[in-house]
Amino acid sequence: MAKKLWEGRFSEKTAQIVEAFTASIDVDRRLYAYDIDGSIAHCKMLARAAIISDDDAAALIQGLAQIKLEIESGNFQFDDSLEDIHMHIESRLVEIAGPVAQKLHTARSRNDQVALDVRMFLRDATRRIIQSLVELQTVFVTMARDNLDIVMPGYTHLQRAQPVLLSHHLMAYYEMFARDVERFESCHKRINVMPLGSAALAGTTYPIDRNHTAKLLGFPVVSANSIDSVSDRDFILEFLSAASICMVHFSRLSEELILWSTAEFGFIELPDSFTTGSSIMPQKKNPDVSELVRGKSGRVFGDLMALLTLMKALPLAYNRDMQEDKTLLFDAVDVISACIDIHIQMLPKIKFDEQSLRQAATTGFSNATDMADYLVGKGMAFRKAHHCVGKAVGFALNQKKELHELDLAELQTFSKLIQEDIFGFLTPDQMIERRLSMGGTASKRVKAAIKKAEARLVKQLQRYEFGFAEVKK
Repeated sequence: MAKKLWEGRFSEKTAQIVEAFTASIDVDRRLYAYDIDGSIAHCKMLARAAIISDDDAAALIQGLAQIKLEIESGNFQFDDSLEDIHMHIESRLVEIAGPVAQKLHTARSRNDQVALDVRMFLRDATRRIIQSLVELQTVFVTMARDNLDIVMPGYTHLQRAQPVLLSHHLMAYYEMFARDVERFESCHKRINVMPLGSAALAGTTYPIDRNHTAKLLGFPVVSANSIDSVSDRDFILEFLSAASICMVHFSRLSEELILWSTAEFGFIELPDSFTTGSSIMPQKKNPDVSELVRGKSGRVFGDLMALLTLMKALPLAYNRDMQEDKTLLFDAVDVISACIDIHIQMLPKIKFDEQSLRQAATTGFSNATDMADYLVGKGMAFRKAHHCVGKAVGFALNQKKELHELDLAELQTFSKLIQEDIFGFLTPDQMIERRLSMGGTASKRVKAAIKKAEARLVKQLQRYEFGFAEVKK
């Protein structure tokens, strides 16, 4: 059994049940590349500061590179007795490089080491999520441009309210995910802070150069307080909060796709390749992807609540409770990444039933507000017009007709201001085109919104293709 790096103070071996209980290697082995990259940068800094020799640094770096190859080739041996990825790598380095390997941990602790690894992991994960979200936004904008002529009912309280362009509805999701991108970008700034050199909690007596380490690792900022550096998990909480809000948006989208694909709505047909069948009912085509996404939102919410609870009332600085953060973080990263990727592939394959959408937009008295606006245009006060149209709706319900199906004589029983031109006023297309207010559903406004979004997305895609500005060297 490999020796523990801290066993000098202890007179008894750790009980096997304790080793199994405290081990985190099954979770944090995922950080191996970041741990090795951080160790290489730390090693280079130690040599530059003349804390270790150049020859020692070269031997350490060569050994670390070998360990990385061993892990990636599947030839690395993991052992619960070594607890975590940091101790695994250092123990193996001793086997490869000999006693010189014991110099690598000079001027650092596992406390600042794990903080560094998690920040590097989350920095990369956040960038990938942002890039994927921008790609998802591009899908929505493309769908909006391709379906500009389709009219659908807009809803409030899940009741038909007013007709809108399908493109306008799709662009609402573009806006939601645009805010998600902004949240992740803002979060990224606070993730991208270099904690290494804080040591256990008080800093170090060695003449280290934290700014040089930060430069080697692409960090624009060095953490300001050593105690805060090793005990801070705000950046994970902030990420999980942004991820939870994003998953709310995916859950809302999923709910609509599920509803729209039912026979009761009949608005869309989901692609066969993204649906499943029933083990007993041959006719079934189930929206399992959307249902799972809707369900997985709860997992991410749970990750956030679990970490909030974990961090609540923890005294400064590091506490072993914080080992549990990575399980929650990795889960949220994996869930949201998968949800984004599957929508990027699924959404363009959805088929919209234009006839069903338009038919739904012409029923349910969705032109009632426009009839009130018509009367206002004739000089009637809006509150009186609202009451007048309400009476007309009640009458039409009794007649089992829509407002536009009543004849002129019937409509004039509610107001003599109503003339023949009312019928052209109440068509879905006319109702949509009159909504020219900023952000409205008129085709002119929607086309302008699509054009603006396309220009913004081009800039974003170019930016992310070449990397974040703050990590350019």
